[in-house]
Amino acid sequence: MKTIYNWIFSAVFTLVATAAFSQGTVTGTIMDGEFNEPLPGANVMVKGTTNGTSTDFNGKFSVDVSENSGTLVITYVGFIKKEVKFTLTGGSANLGTIVLKADAQELEGVVVVGSGVIDLASDRKTPVAVSTIKASEIREKAANWDLPEILKSTPSVQNIKGGGFGDGSMFLRGFDQTNTAFLLNGQPINGMEDGKMYWSNWSGVLDVANAVQVQRGLGASKLAISSVGGTVNIVTKTIDQREGGFAQALVGNNNYVKTTAYYSTGVNEKGWSFSAMLGHWQGNGYVDHTDGQGQTYFISVGYQPNENNTLNFLITGAPQWHAVAGSGSIESFLENGRRYNSWNFSGVNSPNTLNGKGNVYPGGRNIYHKPVANLSWDWTINEKSGLSTVLYGSMGRGSFAQAITSGNDVLYARGSNNNHNWYGIVTNYNNQLTENLNFNIGADARFYNGIHFRDVREFISVDAVNASSGYSGDYVLTSAGGINPWKAFFNPNNDHGQKFGYDYEEQINYTGVFGQLEYANDALSAFFQGSLSTQSHVRTEFLNTQQEGKSEESDKIHNPGFNVKAGIAYALAQNHKVFANAGHYSRQPFHDVLFRDNRGSNEYLMPEVENEKITGFEAGYKLGGSAFSANLNLYHTTWDNRTLLSDNGEQEEDYIGYQTQGVKQVHTGVELEVFTRPFDKLKLNGFMSVGNWKFKGNGSQRSFDQDGDEIGSAVTVEIDGFNVGGAAQFTAGINADYEILPRFSVDGAWNLYNNFYSTGSLTEETLELPSYDTVDAGLSYKMLVGQNKQNSVQLRFNLNNVFDEVYLESVNGNLAASNNPDENYKGVNINNNGRFGYGRTWNFSLRYNF
Repeated sequence: MKTIYNWIFSAVFTLVATAAFSQGTVTGTIMDGEFNEPLPGANVMVKGTTNGTSTDFNGKFSVDVSENSGTLVITYVGFIKKEVKFTLTGGSANLGTIVLKADAQELEGVVVVGSGVIDLASDRKTPVAVSTIKASEIREKAANWDLPEILKSTPSVQNIKGGGFGDGSMFLRGFDQTNTAFLLNGQPINGMEDGKMYWSNWSGVLDVANAVQVQRGLGASKLAISSVGGTVNIVTKTIDQREGGFAQALVGNNNYVKTTAYYSTGVNEKGWSFSAMLGHWQGNGYVDHTDGQGQTYFISVGYQPNENNTLNFLITGAPQWHAVAGSGSIESFLENGRRYNSWNFSGVNSPNTLNGKGNVYPGGRNIYHKPVANLSWDWTINEKSGLSTVLYGSMGRGSFAQAITSGNDVLYARGSNNNHNWYGIVTNYNNQLTENLNFNIGADARFYNGIHFRDVREFISVDAVNASSGYSGDYVLTSAGGINPWKAFFNPNNDHGQKFGYDYEEQINYTGVFGQLEYANDALSAFFQGSLSTQSHVRTEFLNTQQEGKSEESDKIHNPGFNVKAGIAYALAQNHKVFANAGHYSRQPFHDVLFRDNRGSNEYLMPEVENEKITGFEAGYKLGGSAFSANLNLYHTTWDNRTLLSDNGEQEEDYIGYQTQGVKQVHTGVELEVFTRPFDKLKLNGFMSVGNWKFKGNGSQRSFDQDGDEIGSAVTVEIDGFNVGGAAQFTAGINADYEILPRFSVDGAWNLYNNFYSTGSLTEETLELPSYDTVDAGLSYKMLVGQNKQNSVQLRFNLNNVFDEVYLESVNGNLAASNNPDENYKGVNINNNGRFGYGRTWNFSLRYNF
């Protein structure tokens, strides 16, 4: 009997335990609300637990739960997070089809590796002024564009195309791209010497981009970086969870052809993954005689030995060469058309021919290869803390090859080489101190060696070039470095005896520490960030030395710097949030403004250039929602104690360089972004930004001759109240996407630019330029193919500047309008130098996804 009682007791206990700790199963299918397609790899988590799964290729999921009811949290890259409640019936629940809506600003789930180093706005509860371009939009619209063109439909951004491939630039809140920080997977990529960006070096990065996020103003980055205008985060693919890839072919105007292939193995049972991309492009260029070609490559190897550690190594590069186009007078473009290549071939006004044989030889070519590699490690120490580290390096090798002529003959191509070796590390430790308090601390170190010299790239009608040095005497150049970017990388010119004009190196070392403390509850969040850094500079001269064959090294200079930022946000209601941020930077001057002459002098400018002072205030309102959302931002940025370099545009004995110190700019403005979905098939978005960017106070200007010796004494330049030129202070745009049929859509974008001013000499007021607007359009169709419709073929057609608008995209000059109407173009004197924007262009792509 006792045995029976024990059996009954055990059975009852088991039933009770099963009822208390029963495990049920919740199933369903996740669908893309845009194209009514399954979403493979979507994350499905049981709210309040670490229990979850991901959807299969058909968008289906099955997750075990320990409660009879609860909530699932569903996330996917580029879509709005969704929460779905469930109740078990008979130990299971089928939620059927769950549709996710696309969100242009959503970045959750993008970053797999290096998430603690990549400062994305979505990782912090306290907002910043931000716009996000997701992978699907990049894939459709990037085509043969550079990154700045992709960002032009965001507030306070203006793209300037330039003349040749990759020669474009962008402005953010009126600041040029040397003063906007660009980060690739958390790695700073602005030039260490001058902050410049050369987009020809990054022509393949958009092919592997998961997302691009523009943080205007103070941004979310904890690094002490050159983010006066803002920060642009480029997040590339690292580890893909599933196997797959694509092959794409693209053709465009002016014989442009681009082919790209990408493949990922996914993560295997042992935690390894591998992905690679290869591409090739070539074209004639929109502007006359600006042909170019290049390759792109991307290789990523990931390893997840356990659930707490993820490692990834990637290397990417874009070796290329392209002919360039110089700016010219507005009159020359009006006479010859906007495709006119106004490059002045060393004083020859007509296009040079190759030894008189009728083949046009480029006046200048950009030749460069800059592979970038990084090793990322994410370590989840425990439930509350983690460490992320990125070790990176790049080796740039290349040249600007300029045609040196005599009469109508090209003698040789002179190379102005700008090589570098750059290594760095960024590491960040994160600790969730309490439920509401999060703490970050980290370090950032960069070590940069710049190598600059002139040599011969190509002999054309001569076999040797005579050269001389002020200290070394006369000698002869007999070797040529070539115009192939692969050769330039693997066979750099290390022979000081085959260099002329200038030959020097510089060593720039930077170290910094940073930290952030953020408090967040359901309604309120606040943060404080700070960083301290030091930067050192040393310059070594090889050519113009006092003793032949011996180098000379400058004294070392150290510049300390810091930044502090703080902000607060409050949720007024579920979809309404207000925020305010403030920050101050003490930023070290760029290397290029420290020396009396960057080509031949190791002497620092005296008095030494002091740190720039940047102070920013911003406030905003965010309205959330799936059918309608909006962002309103106000900003006030003061950039004080600037040092500007310029020259008179002349060469050799007539050259005069100018250094202007104590320059102050004040940029204020309002930005509005609106995202709407009037009905399921239509997305309608818009933006508007109104700025007021002016110089405040006056500057002190010094003049130097070609040898770096000061001419006369400093003079005051009266610039108070002048408008800051280069970008339109009023921009607006509307873009729409309509799904005509399943997986067949049409889209268009209209952009307006007004209150636009020239750049030029600081001694005269900038000129107001004519406003302009452009319209772009596109068609997309995706066809499902293969077994179970798992693969797809995607066709895309882009037509840019649909109405062939003729407009001045930039003017460098201050010459006032003439009293003679024939000497003006839309109120601008035609003797000013400038450049017209591109006319109508097009491209068509065919992409197979598998």
